[in-house]
Amino acid sequence: MSTAPFQALDAFLDEYLDLPMKGRDGKVRTYRIEEPAAEDGVRIERITSLAARLAAGGKLPDAPVLDDDQELDLYRLCLGDQYERMLAELKWSGFKHIALTVMFWVTTDKETAAKFWATGQHPGKAPNRAARRQASRDSSASAAESTTPSPASTSGTRAASRPRSGDRRRRRS
Repeated sequence: MSTAPFQALDAFLDEYLDLPMKGRDGKVRTYRIEEPAAEDGVRIERITSLAARLAAGGKLPDAPVLDDDQELDLYRLCLGDQYERMLAELKWSGFKHIALTVMFWVTTDKETAAKFWATGQHPGKAPNRAARRQASRDSSASAAESTTPSPASTSGTRAASRPRSGDRRRRRS
């Protein structure tokens, strides 16, 4: 007989994530988030698969998928024993970002979680807030450049060669 073809899974699985985040006090701390218990993992999967089915249907639900308490419960499931500490030390955006990163890790894999962590958005979606702001500034600047009169123009107004359609004066031929 040969030896067992399977090795202990813990040698292959990531059992925790170390995620650095700046707290309300300005200090960067690294939070170690342990893999959730099996029961909690099942609950996280159930909640997120419902949201995924709603999103896949292409229509927004009539009511929020999770109310505020349910959303915090999901985050508590994801963050485990770090939940209370993080709630006290972090601003909302950092807290939520870590919780959602962990949710992606639990429901998909570490690579997907890392993509979310790096962009601040769902993988394959829009760039993070800073990138959106920069894109907005770039488009505003180019729009301003295109509407600013050139230096050769004296007033920036149209030449009076022909009346506009709304003018009362009509040209006589």
